[in-house]
Amino acid sequence: TLAPAWEQTFAESLTGERGERQLSLPPTKLHQFVADVRQSFERAAREGETPVLLTSPVIRPYVRSLIERGVIRGFHADIDPVALGRGLQAMIAVRLQAHARKHEAFTQRLSKLPEIVDLYFIAGVNDYLLHVAVSDAPALRNFVIDHLGSDPEVAGTETILIFEHVRMNR
Repeated sequence: TLAPAWEQTFAESLTGERGERQLSLPPTKLHQFVADVRQSFERAAREGETPVLLTSPVIRPYVRSLIERGVIRGFHADIDPVALGRGLQAMIAVRLQAHARKHEAFTQRLSKLPEIVDLYFIAGVNDYLLHVAVSDAPALRNFVIDHLGSDPEVAGTETILIFEHVRMNR
């Protein structure tokens, strides 16, 4: 359930007449709202609950609008990779061959791999940064060899082990 303080903040931020009302929430407040919702959803997910966002009927259209407009892009559970048998995490910088121009196909192929946690298409010396989670060092080596080293479009990789990952609750 949306906290009473947020219900009040939303209600006080409505401008315009009845049929033409709009939400006029300052960006800092909107950022704080999204962070609070994310924390609540992640807490519920950690406790094994299915998170649901309930609001009063007056506020509901404005919260729904934030979701439909992509301000809130979705909700997720923060799952511990160790609990899934993937205790080794790494970032892999990938540089493609100069002639390689099939970025969409490369992205689609890699995004289907279960080891990939996040995939970034970046600017600079490298073209991609992959966050992967695997069971151990041999599994990481096999991932790099099987999925990157054998790809003729990949010019090179650099693997960086992650010792600790601190999630920012903003």
